[in-house]
Amino acid sequence: MIRAALAAGALLAAGAAQAGALPRGCDPQREVSAAQQDQLLRFTAVIRQALAESGSPAALIARSGTDLSRFGLRYSHAAVALASGLDTPWAVRQLYYACAEGQPRLFDQGLAGFISGSDDVDVGYVTLVLLPPEAAAPLAATALDKPVALGLLNARYSANAYPFSTQYQNCNQWVAELIAAAAGGTRTRADAQAWLQREGYAPEPVQVPGWLMVAGHFMPWLHFDDQPREQLRASVVQTSLPDSLEALALRRWPAARRIEFCHGPQGVVQREGGAPLAVGCRPQAGDRVVALD
Repeated sequence: MIRAALAAGALLAAGAAQAGALPRGCDPQREVSAAQQDQLLRFTAVIRQALAESGSPAALIARSGTDLSRFGLRYSHAAVALASGLDTPWAVRQLYYACAEGQPRLFDQGLAGFISGSDDVDVGYVTLVLLPPEAAAPLAATALDKPVALGLLNARYSANAYPFSTQYQNCNQWVAELIAAAAGGTRTRADAQAWLQREGYAPEPVQVPGWLMVAGHFMPWLHFDDQPREQLRASVVQTSLPDSLEALALRRWPAARRIEFCHGPQGVVQREGGAPLAVGCRPQAGDRVVALD
């Protein structure tokens, strides 16, 4: 039973640690057919068009990378999409865990590669938060300022890092602290976290099973010693996730726009604001649908 728990924990944590089309040393390879690749590229084109039409220099982007549905979560990995300044328009800058090195790194990736990094090749979800100019311009400048961006990168990675400790960091926490640096002028992780707390940043606690806490003793990218003891006793952890980042951005900048996309059997479904898109990417009244045939 313990061996099975550790294997499951390894798969979950490894998937959370990755950021798309990277050397995949800690998680299983996914076979992608030519038809599936074509669908992902068409899906990417719809999202790229929405980004281009926004006229914004930067946006928050998140994908349903690792399957976290057992925890009631859809999105696992967030990044900053940049209109210019990287190798291609609307490439993303993100934190990822380099499995072979056992170290977190900053990684720039094309939009198609980022969107393709999902456990489910046939049905995938992406969100954009299009920020107003007073938020987007500083975020773009800060993300492209390598000394600042690297200065916020912690040397120790944990997929479930506590958001108000500098002991570890996960990919979403780096984005949260980058937002703090852009909007609050902070330059250290401690100052960024203090700014986030003043802004009311409070990721929702996630209920976790006991076997995952056991797995944390054996996985180099999963830790629990930074979490408050009272939360661990209640079998919950608090960590930065894309939903938390979006809530922060939408609260601080009411003019920001959240657009959700998915691709599935009926094509690409797009919805701005409102309730989350349906499970299975089934379109509902008012959704925009783009056929992929």
